[in-house]
Amino acid sequence: MPIEIKAPTFAESISEAQIGEWVKKEGDFVDRDEVVLELETDKAALEVVAPVAGTIVKLLKKVGEKVTSGEIVAQIEPGPAPAGGAKKSATSAPAPSPVASKSPAPSAVPPVEAKIMPAARRVLAEKGIDPSQVSPSGPGGRILKEDAQSSSPAAGRQRELVPMTLIRKKIAARLVQAQQSAALLTTFNEVDMSTVMEMRKNYQEQFKETHGIKIGFMSFFVKAAVDALRRFPAVNAQVDGDAIAYHNYYDIGVAVGGGKGLVVPVIRSAERLGFAEIEKTIADFGGRAQENKIRPEELEGGTFTISNGGIYGSMLSTPIVNPPQSAILGLHAIQDRAVVRDGAIVVRPMMNLALTYDHRIIDGREAVSFLRRIKDAIENPARMLIEV
Repeated sequence: MPIEIKAPTFAESISEAQIGEWVKKEGDFVDRDEVVLELETDKAALEVVAPVAGTIVKLLKKVGEKVTSGEIVAQIEPGPAPAGGAKKSATSAPAPSPVASKSPAPSAVPPVEAKIMPAARRVLAEKGIDPSQVSPSGPGGRILKEDAQSSSPAAGRQRELVPMTLIRKKIAARLVQAQQSAALLTTFNEVDMSTVMEMRKNYQEQFKETHGIKIGFMSFFVKAAVDALRRFPAVNAQVDGDAIAYHNYYDIGVAVGGGKGLVVPVIRSAERLGFAEIEKTIADFGGRAQENKIRPEELEGGTFTISNGGIYGSMLSTPIVNPPQSAILGLHAIQDRAVVRDGAIVVRPMMNLALTYDHRIIDGREAVSFLRRIKDAIENPARMLIEV
């Protein structure tokens, strides 16, 4: 008798989910606790696993359909694997929304299929593109949505409608909310990265040998942000009705690009972490974001955010505050520029900084002073260590 496969019980912060990708299709054998389905929520991806070993006999939902907490999504017939070990590959085209493709020519060596991310699979299906014709750019040879969108089955002018994913809808709603509900202003400054770059050069090998990870620029800015937030607590505060909620802890959100768009996982109690711990946390977030493995609870509760558009080449931007936070620091690309030092024109690696803030609780003087403190901490990192 078939056993029901149900969606998990969602956390209170998750309002809805939709079918992202059927990893298995009808007729496939699965082991117990093997992933059958990936659900998309407005925060992150959730995996649905098989409760027992057996054969998938029925899929009850199509890709893109809404799913409620605990709803039945498929049925599985318990039992051993078919004779001959005919366990079907998870990389087969998922039903009930297969990707159209042409049968490959016979080959002595079977091709290695790339992992197709759910959003990319939908785009390929809508375009009718064979995944083997797409060049993957994601980690581990994964085909990302951007890869699918850049591929075209035919020349000429085209227009396509691709439904927003839940996480993209959430991002859009929050950005509009920030613009409509807060009095946002942006102030700018620039920082000389010479000292930090020299420190990285001098200690990189020893740091990696000691901690097992390279030291990047982001850990310096997280430490500098904590240093500045301590001196200007309003930047770490939030509007709560008719009151202002101040925090004596520093949960720093770090914007990272993921398979389904930008996500902002939070480094909890950043004030308690060293440079190596911060670098490891950020590296972990970045890797899991690409595979949509960031957990919903990791995206909640930040008090301040840092967004590094410089990794994409941005020279200057006005980042948007992540509600209900009151400020966000934008980092930009490092560029050699001519600057004046001690009356002489010299070339220095310079970075533009941008601080967008909610003017309802942060005054202009506080915002400018906060950004100046970030600049001073980066140009003179020793100040953060001796707290002057």
